[in-house]
Amino acid sequence: MTNTVFHKTITIDGLEIFYREAGDKNNPTILLLHGFPTSSHMFRNLIPTLADKFHLIAPDYPGFGASSMPKVDEFEYSFDNLSDIIEKLVNQLNLQKYFLYLMDYGAPIGYRLATKYPEQVLGLIVQNGNAYEEGLREFWTPLKAYWQDKSPETSQFLKENFLTLEATKWQYTNGVRNVETISPDNWFHDQYLLDRPGNQEIQLELFYSYGTNPPLYPQWQEYFRKYQPPTLVVWGKGDYIFPAEGAYPYQKDLNNIDFHILDTGHFALEEELEFISTKIREFVDRSVAK
Repeated sequence: MTNTVFHKTITIDGLEIFYREAGDKNNPTILLLHGFPTSSHMFRNLIPTLADKFHLIAPDYPGFGASSMPKVDEFEYSFDNLSDIIEKLVNQLNLQKYFLYLMDYGAPIGYRLATKYPEQVLGLIVQNGNAYEEGLREFWTPLKAYWQDKSPETSQFLKENFLTLEATKWQYTNGVRNVETISPDNWFHDQYLLDRPGNQEIQLELFYSYGTNPPLYPQWQEYFRKYQPPTLVVWGKGDYIFPAEGAYPYQKDLNNIDFHILDTGHFALEEELEFISTKIREFVDRSVAK
């Protein structure tokens, strides 16, 4: 039963928050924070490969996966608020110390948590998650325009270019070595959830809220320099959303860093599960032993 993955829900602020859990609670905990447009589904293969040695928790944010999806006039979809929900999940599950796996949206959510409770974070596993301006290139031009002008025109552009099945498939297939190794279940699963009535409005609110993240980069970088959390970077270099330029600056602020640029795309776990899981085992073992 060691590798069994349990699918659970917990009530936080009246919302049902879904999470996957596996492994012995006495083992080191890894809190896995997913990206857009997916959910804890992105960790479905990683969790059982690590459950023999680690305790793993992978939640879905409100509006994602199997968690509650209140309408935009019932819940504030912001990165501050999503981080607050994850903080309450951590407290309710009594996760006193943990490693953070940060990917895409998981980075700004997790870094808010880390800077607030640095003593709880045993280390960082960063997979295509940004904390530096260098990583915000051409892909972000229409999003930056939206941050400056939240209008029907800019909203419509984002809907047509970021929230379609074609766009979701592109996120999984762009920059990978071999498209035939990437299961279409990924984009069909994600798109089904994106197409739920009211979900596009949720995603647009989060696109807008992402503009609150770059101003926090200096604070996160100061956290790196001051607390020096052990860090494993496993970054898909073919990622057009978060290119490798966003990975390299971590090296200047962190002394204890295990750094790997991988020949794959945005969702690196799809092609590099074995490599990443092996590196996580080595990294956590090394960090806990110190």
